[in-house]
Amino acid sequence: MTVKVAVVVGSLRKGSVNRLFAQALTKIARPKLDLQIVEIGELPLYDQDLETELPASVVRFKQQIESADAVLFVTPEFNRSFSAALKNAIEWGSRPWGRNSWAGKPSAIVGATLGAVGTAAAQSQLRSVVSAVGTALTAQPEIYLNFREGLIVDGEITDENFVSLLKDWSEQFADWIARVRAPALSF
Repeated sequence: MTVKVAVVVGSLRKGSVNRLFAQALTKIARPKLDLQIVEIGELPLYDQDLETELPASVVRFKQQIESADAVLFVTPEFNRSFSAALKNAIEWGSRPWGRNSWAGKPSAIVGATLGAVGTAAAQSQLRSVVSAVGTALTAQPEIYLNFREGLIVDGEITDENFVSLLKDWSEQFADWIARVRAPALSF
């Protein structure tokens, strides 16, 4: 069975390394995981005054998260943290009170950057936030991609060792999703 995963890319730039990484990972994760990028660029800045009648972009976003079996956050690292766009999406997903789209969703975090630490600081901070909104976040394995020129060509990752690592990561994430979503055992 293929598991539907909503992919939230924290960079709004169409040619961002995180978007390229997410698109390449989509191919590697098949057939176990069906990764579908959920766009966040049209979400307004979170404003509680807008909760009485949610904007259409927010309704669409929340529906996409809720219809997925799991969530994958793909984060850039800006100033040792994750992006404001990603934080905004998380806020909208958790609101209004009592309608948290993230609650109980199996989730994982990966990220890519041109910098040497490969989004380690951003992922650390993001772990705290997505745990607070109720996702069932997997801790292992971790993927901190130090992006370099030529790593992704025509949507394909060129480093076979990295492809192997990502296939293993995909298997482990699929297993995590199955464990979290398994019905509780009754005694």
